[in-house]
Amino acid sequence: MSDQVKMTAMNYAPDRPKAENPLKIQDLSLRDGHQSLFATRGRTEDMLPVAEQMDEVGYWAIETWGGATFDTMHRYLQEDPWERLRVLKKYIKKTPFSMLLRAQNLVGYRNYADDLATAFVERAAENGMDVFRTFDALNDYRNFETVVKGIKKAGKHFQGCICYTMTEPRLGGDVYNLDYYIQKAKALDDMGADSICIKDMAGLIAPYDAYNLVKALKAQTKTPIHLHSHYTSGMASMSMLKAVEAGVDIIDTCLSPYALRTSHPAIEPIVMALLGTNRDTGFDIRQLAAINEILEREVMPKYKHLLDTSKMSVIDINVLLHQTPGGMLSNLVNQLREMDALDRIDEVFKELPRVRKDLGQVPLVTPTSQIVGIQTVNNVLFDTPDERYKMITAQVKDLCFGLYGKTATPIDPDVQKKALKGYPRGENPITARPAEILEPELDKAKKEIGDLAKDLDDVITYALFPTTGKKFLEWKYGKIKDAPGDKPVSLDDVKNMDALIAKAKAGKVMELPDKEIPEKSENVRTFNVFVDGEYFSVDVDPTGDYQPVAIAPAAPRAAAPAAKPAAAPAAKPAAAPAAAVEGGTPLTAPMPGMLIKYLVEVGATVKAGDPVVVLEAMKMENNLAAPCDGTVKALTCGAGDSVAKDAVLAVIG
Repeated sequence: MSDQVKMTAMNYAPDRPKAENPLKIQDLSLRDGHQSLFATRGRTEDMLPVAEQMDEVGYWAIETWGGATFDTMHRYLQEDPWERLRVLKKYIKKTPFSMLLRAQNLVGYRNYADDLATAFVERAAENGMDVFRTFDALNDYRNFETVVKGIKKAGKHFQGCICYTMTEPRLGGDVYNLDYYIQKAKALDDMGADSICIKDMAGLIAPYDAYNLVKALKAQTKTPIHLHSHYTSGMASMSMLKAVEAGVDIIDTCLSPYALRTSHPAIEPIVMALLGTNRDTGFDIRQLAAINEILEREVMPKYKHLLDTSKMSVIDINVLLHQTPGGMLSNLVNQLREMDALDRIDEVFKELPRVRKDLGQVPLVTPTSQIVGIQTVNNVLFDTPDERYKMITAQVKDLCFGLYGKTATPIDPDVQKKALKGYPRGENPITARPAEILEPELDKAKKEIGDLAKDLDDVITYALFPTTGKKFLEWKYGKIKDAPGDKPVSLDDVKNMDALIAKAKAGKVMELPDKEIPEKSENVRTFNVFVDGEYFSVDVDPTGDYQPVAIAPAAPRAAAPAAKPAAAPAAKPAAAPAAAVEGGTPLTAPMPGMLIKYLVEVGATVKAGDPVVVLEAMKMENNLAAPCDGTVKALTCGAGDSVAKDAVLAVIG
């Protein structure tokens, strides 16, 4: 710690009495902090240097799990999600662990069967979870029933969430008003909630709305009230302070290296602001400064390449207009960029509230944020003047059927009818609790994964994420050599990157002589080339006589940290004629994504419009249909493969 920090810390409160009603604080740095700032890529090894110090701060709880961590760890980080809990418990022994549980969605993007939900909660508790922050994207508490039984049976803390959203610029309107939230709090009390969380996932709650809402809830219930808000709009710190004045019991913050932008308020200013008041946290600013110094020196440099530094401002007031949570916004931007359509982002923002209204004015939080977001992108890119909702995702169909629960307002009947045309479960939506119509999943998963799963935790990983979960388990147990996802970045990698950037800024990078660049033909192909750990994207344009052949574009792979910048992608040629693709018509990927599964086999007879393949984009699934009548002549990819836009996925002849 620097001498200046030490001096300031020593003099900050020489005679500090204990507060009458100290504010309790939950830290989100190890889960929602890095999920918000750098796509949940935080690794367990980078949490351990500060874990023991964080355990001494005096937090009400530390959020360590849930949300997107389970998905990201096994898909990208080569980490077993269950192991993170067990490892962190060895270092954080006094402070309770908290997780974000998506109710019947668990940590995935659909409602899972009751048997799987029960097993998941049981194993999470056994592995070390203490506080289950439980929310449903539709605020449909029927989706709480199964998991709450499991939480109570395990003797753990059930925190019931109310997802905060608006239909007006401020709290009010005919749907999401003060009475709406009071009624939701009553319902949570009836379910036996140990605490109630106002979950403001997009940073929409204004300071005086926070004050009024907390006041109203405190008058309604004796259950502790917890406020969670993101910093995206710039209001969260002010809203937290007004909530404290209104009597809120617990708030969420992050350590300053993980705070602000689309993350959460920083803890340190709040600790100092409440110093000496009846809500004084009692926290030692010296401890926080020491933790931050370690994070800034040993941890955060490894992730700076993932931070969005495209804007000078740390806030985005546009969130107050489109209400898009930070994680959803970054997904939309990345999806449009990969499709060479980032220039249409304004159209997406204009279409988004229309789609949200069509789909029942749902709150925008996982998974409904992804459901609304990817459907909006589909509408902007694929709709025609004569037809809206031309490509409807599988999850929108599930939502229209009722598999996610009851929406705040009725779904547009025309959209619902179109979505459910030919829907496998039936064309009439249900009104029952969604899980009541789901078949048990756990035994089926055990049979499918077989001996590859060594324990129940492995089975649950596969059951939640069949495609990526299986690939992870194959790597974990040595069945395949290539590790899924990204390689970790070391501090040496960071130094090398910084040195290269400094060299470039100093003008010491060798410049290539000017050459006349020939125009690329429609035969240009892109190849990934790997040399001594470095990755290059190379365009190859054959010269002379050349006959194009049917080869799917190579799946995109993550660049190594010191990678040479890839060449700009060439313009995509028009779809190849049938004769050029082994005598058939190609079915191509309309967007980049991951191939989940084929719905047909080679040799099958299909008609135009029949579903052939399931492609996942932004965690949502799209059934891609046969472009013509014929026989399936080729299936070019495998389950779990990443595919580029316009990649050939199948050939119909």
